[in-house]
Amino acid sequence: MNSTTKQILKIGGIILGLGLILVVILRYTTKAHSPEDTITYKQDGLELNVFYNRPYKKDREIFGNLVPYNEVWRTGANEATTFETNQDILVDGSLLKAGKYTLWTIPMENSWKVMFNSKMYPWGINLDEEAYRDPRFDSLVLERPVEKTDNNLEQFTISFERSGEFVNMILAWDDTSVNVPIKQEEPLISDSSDKS
Repeated sequence: MNSTTKQILKIGGIILGLGLILVVILRYTTKAHSPEDTITYKQDGLELNVFYNRPYKKDREIFGNLVPYNEVWRTGANEATTFETNQDILVDGSLLKAGKYTLWTIPMENSWKVMFNSKMYPWGINLDEEAYRDPRFDSLVLERPVEKTDNNLEQFTISFERSGEFVNMILAWDDTSVNVPIKQEEPLISDSSDKS
């Protein structure tokens, strides 16, 4: 191996090393500004899990500005938000099969579209800052009304709250809240009586 080839390999190794260090630094700083969180709901054999990153308001105008209206949002920051259920469920009355999904939203002034997408993505947005979501993999799309809150929530928050037979998944930030009702699918009851 001649000295020119050795020099090129050495420079390439240095560039690769610096690139890896830069990726680690960027990942750490984005996580510091939008820390990741996992929320879990467990009851009656049903287990729901949401993994997401929680950006802060920081005196910014959120919906209609930082998060534009009528555009797909990764429902948080950094990685695409994921939703997982261990059972088939009814989400706002529509069937969602057991499995893991990425959770996307389209915020609008009076309502939000909520999409459960069966594909996993490496990050929430691409280099053009557009959502990675491929709509061909949408398993369920629904629309829910916006509720205005009296207090401004500083950090984006997803939570679960039980209300009668429903588990409400609440997406809330600033003065905006969207409630997604979830219900365990009723098992089919077979008639076991002998009809012979």
